[in-house]
Amino acid sequence: MRLVLIMDGRFFVASIPPYSIEQPERKYIKMKEKLSKILDEALALVQAPDADIEQIKIKYLGKKGELTAVLRGMGALSAEERPIVGQLANEVRAQIEAAIGEKTKQLQAKALEEKLKAEKLDVTMPGKALPMGHIHPLTQVQRELEEIFIGMGFSIAEGPEVELDYYNFQALNIPENHPARDTQDTFYISDNVLLRSQTSPVQVRTMEHQKPPIRVISPGRVYRSDALDATHSPLFHQLEGLVVDKGITMSDLKGTLEIFAKKMFGEGTKIRFRPHHFPFTEPSAEVDVSCFVCGGKGCRLCKGEGWIEILGAGMVHPFVLSNCNIDPEEYSGFAFGMGIERIAMTKYGVDDIRLFYENDERFLKQF
Repeated sequence: MRLVLIMDGRFFVASIPPYSIEQPERKYIKMKEKLSKILDEALALVQAPDADIEQIKIKYLGKKGELTAVLRGMGALSAEERPIVGQLANEVRAQIEAAIGEKTKQLQAKALEEKLKAEKLDVTMPGKALPMGHIHPLTQVQRELEEIFIGMGFSIAEGPEVELDYYNFQALNIPENHPARDTQDTFYISDNVLLRSQTSPVQVRTMEHQKPPIRVISPGRVYRSDALDATHSPLFHQLEGLVVDKGITMSDLKGTLEIFAKKMFGEGTKIRFRPHHFPFTEPSAEVDVSCFVCGGKGCRLCKGEGWIEILGAGMVHPFVLSNCNIDPEEYSGFAFGMGIERIAMTKYGVDDIRLFYENDERFLKQF
């Protein structure tokens, strides 16, 4: 476009550039074209085999993405055109999001398939053998003891480990301040409640609820306030036995323990009784077995004596029978008790009780 000017009688020709302000109609058309182009480009990228979904989201749908940039230019449109372009932009966004969602599912399915192929299990291959545990030596010895006495007609009786003073001491002819309590000092929860120092309370409870004939053993944990050393532990295990019936004598006790010793330590084992004192039996005895290693000649295990002390026993004291409402004039009985740890140490030649509780596999695997 040219413009002719006349100044002071002279002609001047000037060029004027075309009108440069874009018309609203043109702006509307360019937005529609831009949205269509964005959609085509985005769908093409999404369908690519190596599509980077996250980068596509950022490029087209992010806060600084191309679709967002188009929407920011809607202010130049007329009021009638804005809804149309806005709806078109939403449709474009929806199609891109749908394509991205579908592509994401495909990629996840492909990744899962590849993972399953990589982790495929060959069921024909031999499996890995898991190390097998075995019964603790103390439990082995306890079960062996139980089998021996069950074979002689005994049954197993159980009772609480948290016990009343009456059952743990008083009913067993050990009143308050009796000297025997010093050797069985235990852990007290209150003045009247304690951790049992022996399984003898089970015998009392059995006699209270069962009338003769009675023939029971009572294995279980017991507690005493002893310092831990090679032969003592504040927690250990006992097995006690009780027989009550008419005509029971000391010879019945000796015969029972002889059978037990032969079954436990070998047919050539002998036993001997040594006089002793227990408040709940009268008469009482300590019971030894002949050394099953040297046969009584003397060795390291028996410390050269030929005998090994294993348990205490005796005839049930009449006072204990009376406490349980059993007439001592009509019935008599015998009782015995042994430490399971002592039996295990004697049987296996173990010289330190602590080895049973340290859970060292090198020790436990020997049994």
